[in-house]
Amino acid sequence: MKQLEKQNNPRREPVQERSKRRVSAILDVAAQLVQEVGVDGLTTSEIARRAGIKLASLYRYFPNKNAIIKSLAERHFVNLRPYLQEFLENFDLETGFDRMIDAYARFYRSEPGYMELWSGIQANPELNQLDLEDLEQNVSIIVTRAGDMFPHLDEDTLKAVAMVTTRSCGAVLRLAMTAEPKQAEIMLEELKHMVKSYIMSRMKSRPEFAEAAKAQP
Repeated sequence: MKQLEKQNNPRREPVQERSKRRVSAILDVAAQLVQEVGVDGLTTSEIARRAGIKLASLYRYFPNKNAIIKSLAERHFVNLRPYLQEFLENFDLETGFDRMIDAYARFYRSEPGYMELWSGIQANPELNQLDLEDLEQNVSIIVTRAGDMFPHLDEDTLKAVAMVTTRSCGAVLRLAMTAEPKQAEIMLEELKHMVKSYIMSRMKSRPEFAEAAKAQP
């Protein structure tokens, strides 16, 4: 597996601005092609042709198609993370959570090739591993921020809550984006309700919430 990962890594990280722009252009073209023909139909020769470069120039940055797909996936993660960070700044479980879900949905709809790339994740061990690594990173960020809000939960339980919440959101979002627009909106509203209800139920297991609940008629 380690050898496979090494083979599918970009040949080098671009340092000069010109090289960075070229790599970005290659990935832009690849994303558009994934949207048009899917991952299986993607070829390095067509990427090079669309990008207006020689195939040898493409191989200076990416040794093969899988390296390009891996870089696309990593770019998705980088572009999505600010939405989570913005939510965690205020940790608003009501309107903030709704805004984050809506922002993710807009990204899923508008990012070229996103749905096509991730629809076959289970068939691609390396993409699956990248997805798990991103999940763990997001969970770590959430746990660090949420510790003060959920002091009654031990770290392992808090990690489990964060992982269940994050994975559930991702799965429903990806599913909703394959549905008709009206049905997708209904699914997103149900997702917001489901996750907020779950989070609030975990918060209510805090002593102060439990006492408040008992005091209610």
